[in-house]
Amino acid sequence: MGRSLLSSFSSASEEDPGYWRSWAQSTLLNALHLHRNENVAKNIVFFLGDGMGITTITAARILKGQLENKNGEQTVLTFEAFPHVALSKTYNTDFQISDSASTATAILCGVKTNMNIVGISAAGRNGVCHSQKGNEVTSILKWAKDEGKSVGIVTTTRVQHGTPAAAYAHSASRKWYSDSDMPSSAKKDGCKDIAYQLVFNMDIDVVIGGGRKYMTPRGTRDPEYPNDLKSRGKRDDKLDLIAEWQMRRAAYYVWNKEDFDRVDVNGTDALLALFEPGDLRYELERDSTMDPSLPEMTKKAISILQKNPKGFFLLVEGGRIDQGHHASQAAMALHETVMLDRAVEVALALTKEEDTLTVVSADHSHGFVFTGYPFRGSSILGKSPLFGRDNLPYTTLLYGNGPGYKVENNNYVQQSAVPVDSETHGGEDVAIFAHGPMAHLFHGVHEQNYIPHALAYAACIGENKNHCANVAARGPASIGVALAAQLLPSLLITFLGYLLAQGS
Repeated sequence: MGRSLLSSFSSASEEDPGYWRSWAQSTLLNALHLHRNENVAKNIVFFLGDGMGITTITAARILKGQLENKNGEQTVLTFEAFPHVALSKTYNTDFQISDSASTATAILCGVKTNMNIVGISAAGRNGVCHSQKGNEVTSILKWAKDEGKSVGIVTTTRVQHGTPAAAYAHSASRKWYSDSDMPSSAKKDGCKDIAYQLVFNMDIDVVIGGGRKYMTPRGTRDPEYPNDLKSRGKRDDKLDLIAEWQMRRAAYYVWNKEDFDRVDVNGTDALLALFEPGDLRYELERDSTMDPSLPEMTKKAISILQKNPKGFFLLVEGGRIDQGHHASQAAMALHETVMLDRAVEVALALTKEEDTLTVVSADHSHGFVFTGYPFRGSSILGKSPLFGRDNLPYTTLLYGNGPGYKVENNNYVQQSAVPVDSETHGGEDVAIFAHGPMAHLFHGVHEQNYIPHALAYAACIGENKNHCANVAARGPASIGVALAAQLLPSLLITFLGYLLAQGS
């Protein structure tokens, strides 16, 4: 009976051993001819899937295929085809399982730190303003900017959230989004909120995401939700940071998709786009007439930044993967992951492998598991064919802890073993996928703070530039030879793979 059930989901070719052998041999030939791209990375595009653990990647891979009416299990996410893969250890300096602010500080600033603080070393203390002074650490965006590159941030959360904040802010609390979120003692000690630092700390060329309400004076009506009190401005200092941004940078500001689509990338060097008062909507709930998708935002950002002849650094965050998991809404989290993958595809189409290092990783995982022996081809959001000892069904995607109750459709909340209001992060290692110049620097199990140092080395920015003169001395001719050497094996591999497949 087992064979008849499985045969309905597998093709006749899969029953032939030659099918699997030819596939494996083709993959082997490709591995044997991998070429190390040792060019300088003119550009870096770093994709961060917030909470995108390995289980999330596996489940999103299947969902992507099923959304395309394909075989989900054998589908390949765009970034899974990258030639170099490593693991990242995600603990921080005071907890085994970390949060997004401390991990973003490691990923972007190159130092591990304590829970809930951003852009500060481990000498800082959560919520203690005076502890941040003298302990600030700068990010790879500043290193790139100091070398004349353009820099940008794209996120599906508020632009003041834990991950993007590490790119530009130094804060003893990741929750000090605006000055109204700060205790009076912190204000008295001279600390500034994260939204303020977004405008005044460094010159960022492109910022796209949510977070309008943290930028405007208290009570300011939101242009999209004028009657919603929760969407109104929150600032007590009466500053209009959007106006400040425009004045300081002669930049465009947009808050809706119509104006966003009108932005002429050829005539625009700086852009601030804030599409929601707080975080952007989940992809499954997004109003496509009002808010662009993550791939659309990524395309606009690269199109603006890549005009700089010295190159660019772009951080792209799929931030609501994490929030979907916290709510134990796997459908939300996985659709967000698929959209992050599509954004990677867009970035690859707009850039060149020889001069752009593209890296995809996560800050941490979640207590998210894929279980229950589902049959081949089963919906990734469906039920296990097995029942629990209580004779009740369960979904194949479960959480170790979380809300754990049932709501229908896309808002279904997966069951959990431990009932808590918000599901927690997981502590296992997460993956790093790399493609382009110096991608081979990601090669094993790394401390998370290694990541920006490797990126900086590849781009000849930051403190380690000893190798850069040697690369420059090779000149365009030698680089052309290296590219030719890279392309020839690829063509041979494709041809050999075809012959093997025909022979099977």
